[in-house]
Amino acid sequence: MAAHSRRGALIVVEGLDRAGKSSQCESLRDKLQELGHSVKYIRFPDRTTPIGKLIDDYLRGQSQLDDHSIHLLFSANRWEIARSIEEDIAAGITVIVDRYSYSGAVYSAAKSNPTLSLEWAWMPEIGLPQPDLCLFLSIAPGEAAKRGGFGAERYENETMQSRVRELFQTIFRVQQSGNIQVLDAGRAFPDVSIDIEKSAVDCIARLDSIGPLKRFASIAV
Repeated sequence: MAAHSRRGALIVVEGLDRAGKSSQCESLRDKLQELGHSVKYIRFPDRTTPIGKLIDDYLRGQSQLDDHSIHLLFSANRWEIARSIEEDIAAGITVIVDRYSYSGAVYSAAKSNPTLSLEWAWMPEIGLPQPDLCLFLSIAPGEAAKRGGFGAERYENETMQSRVRELFQTIFRVQQSGNIQVLDAGRAFPDVSIDIEKSAVDCIARLDSIGPLKRFASIAV
């Protein structure tokens, strides 16, 4: 019999660029480990894989790719990690993910390419593991632009970020999974951390009632 009796949780942290996602994910990982949970933290895109290296070149402006091509590479990057995520969760490990399918869909659709709608952008995500909890760190694009490092990559400009924010709201509404919480990320870091930790601990405590890990379904916008 396995040493663990419960599966781990899949917790996703989303938000605009410079909303503090990575720092908060690292803080949450450390706090959950202190509480005795087995935890793994991953970031998308995973720039260490062959697909991830192509994405990294694109994001740094070192290569040019068709909007559809780069979108499918982002999705493929999530698919190549999906099995290991499921295996970890089945082994009782809680997986914290910095950016996931929501970002993948909205950042592509925000380009306003007439042949790349939000609905089209979501299609490659269908079948991927659905998070037990998605925490959206909400921050005004103007406030995010004041934070260190903003503008270093392709999508970090206020016009793009404003459009992305609108599309996040749309996809959260139409996906209707009931597992999305919006947190004000404009507050002091420790205050945001406290809310994130509480939501994560509550989610882990409810895993028995949540049941098996679910998968993303189609959306209609």
